[in-house]
Amino acid sequence: MSSGCVLTARNGRMICYALRSFSTATPCAADKHYKLLVVGGGTGGCAAASKFASKFGKGHVGIIEPNETHYYQPMWTLVGAGIKRVESSARPMSSCLPRKADWIKCKALSFDPESCKVTCTNGDVISYDYLVVGMGLQLDYHKIKGLPEAFSQDPAVCSNYNRNYVMKTYPALQNFEGGNAIFSFPNTPIKCAGAPQKIMYLAEDYWNRTGKRDKANIMYNTSLGVIFGVKKYADSLLKIVEERNIKVNYKRNLIEVRPDKREAVFQKLDSETVETETFSYNFLHVVPPMSAPDVLKESSLVDQTGYMDVNKFTLQHVRYPNIFGIGDCTNVPTSKTAAAVAAQSGILRKNLGAFIDGRPLPVLEYDGYTSCPLVTGYGKCIMAEFDFNGQPLETFPIDQSKPRRSMYHMKKDVMPELYWKFLIRGNWEGPATYRKLMRFGMGNILKPSAVHQT
Repeated sequence: MSSGCVLTARNGRMICYALRSFSTATPCAADKHYKLLVVGGGTGGCAAASKFASKFGKGHVGIIEPNETHYYQPMWTLVGAGIKRVESSARPMSSCLPRKADWIKCKALSFDPESCKVTCTNGDVISYDYLVVGMGLQLDYHKIKGLPEAFSQDPAVCSNYNRNYVMKTYPALQNFEGGNAIFSFPNTPIKCAGAPQKIMYLAEDYWNRTGKRDKANIMYNTSLGVIFGVKKYADSLLKIVEERNIKVNYKRNLIEVRPDKREAVFQKLDSETVETETFSYNFLHVVPPMSAPDVLKESSLVDQTGYMDVNKFTLQHVRYPNIFGIGDCTNVPTSKTAAAVAAQSGILRKNLGAFIDGRPLPVLEYDGYTSCPLVTGYGKCIMAEFDFNGQPLETFPIDQSKPRRSMYHMKKDVMPELYWKFLIRGNWEGPATYRKLMRFGMGNILKPSAVHQT
């Protein structure tokens, strides 16, 4: 009898049962079946696995994740500014995954949602009853001509989005002696849409403190038509760039880096023809185009944009009800941040748990909450929090659009501890409850409501 999987309806749910192979060969991972399989050991994957490993017990949850090290990537902005060390952003993957779950150390090669199977690059086939996909985003540096080679050829080219390239940022800040300092924002969704600006504000502050600011022509070349997607915070940022004499060039998308000439070529997205604009640079911070991982894009789990197709309120897949998504790899229309994952983890816990128990969805709906701590200098931060509609959804009873030292310490000192000790352990689901308490019961928290469609 061959190994396979059958979908059976029960209480309105589709449950996947593995058909065991009656082979005399030594059992291997290809024969392994899990009640819950999680693909991805990043923020969302760790949080989801931790929640359900405790619920199901040892051996019933599997996690497909090839990397030996887990990184708290939001710290890399501070690493690039010389505030933190990159080593502080890392933990062994074994210490981040739940002990009651099985760690499958390989990459996912393909998805077969009809048969409830995931094939790994080592040939193993893992079957499941329920699947959670939290694969994050891949960095597509190669889509910019001249990259990634320029990182090794020019010490003035850096990027806070990669563990190795972020190590170049602070030395590049230190070695800068004047000229054009360019900071880019690509023409794709990215992790933390505020991060391309954060390092710019920190760089400007650093050069001001070291007496080099008057020699710097700082430019923010963004593919977007606005400096930030939420007006309240955009207004504050526009005041900052004006006060600091930072030039913002909208609708500019980086398409080529020429390290031998120190030139950066940008496509002018607001032109009817394919026009480009070339800038010389003495410092260049690159934010690469990003996308869902190729293996996910090649599966039937994605929509026409290449992101996992889930109901934005419940996180349940729109075509495969026993599959849920979390985090950056989904098409949920909110900013892709660790804060969004935290809020989504609570939605996932409630809705997947209800689905497993045969109860109707939604039990709880996601309102799009996300947060972006916009560091505006050494010791200053705007704590942006907002929902699906771009409306502020602030936790503290203060105006969070103002740069504050208290919010800087939240970003620098509190959030890393919250991440390591609570979020990836499945014990932090965002600040909704605290928001209500701090606003004396008048805050906006997630509430059960009628089903919405994506």
